[in-house]
Amino acid sequence: MKLQRIYLDTSVFGGCFEPEFSPWSMGLLQDIENGLFRATTSEIIALEIEAGAPIKVKEKFNQFLQLCSPEIISASDEALTLVDAYVNHGILTQKFRNDMLHIALATVHGVDVVASWNFKHIVRFEKIVKFNAVNLEFGYHQIAIHSPREITTYGKD
Repeated sequence: MKLQRIYLDTSVFGGCFEPEFSPWSMGLLQDIENGLFRATTSEIIALEIEAGAPIKVKEKFNQFLQLCSPEIISASDEALTLVDAYVNHGILTQKFRNDMLHIALATVHGVDVVASWNFKHIVRFEKIVKFNAVNLEFGYHQIAIHSPREITTYGKD
C-alpha cells in the first residue's frame, strides 16, 4: 500500500512545544519516523523557521530533517500561479501569501494531506472548500487539509 504523503507546515513544528498541540505534533512526527507516512516539507518552511522560530523549534525541525529524510519541495512558477488564483478568488489576501503557498506547493506536487495547526487560514472548513474549488478549476486534485490531531495514530488505541 502506498504511503500517504503529508506536507507539514511550520505550525506542526511549533506545536511540539505548545501544551495544547504537543501530543499530536509529536505523535505525527513519531508516526513519520515509524514509517506510517511519508513526510513532505518545503524550502518555504525552512525559511520561515530560520527567520523567526525559537531555537527549540529550529532544533526540532533540524532533527526531523535528519531522522525522517522528508521530501523537500521548492516554489515554482506553477505554484505561484496557483497562489495568485487563490488571491483572485478572495480566499486570503496577499498578507497571507505563505499560507497559500503551502497549499499550492502541496497541490502542485501531488501531496495527499496538508497538516497544520493554522485554524484561521488553512484548517478551516470554508477555506478548504475554496482552496479545493480553485484547485479543481485549474485542473488539480482536491487536497485533504487536517490538524495533526486528525492524522496521527497517537491516542487512538
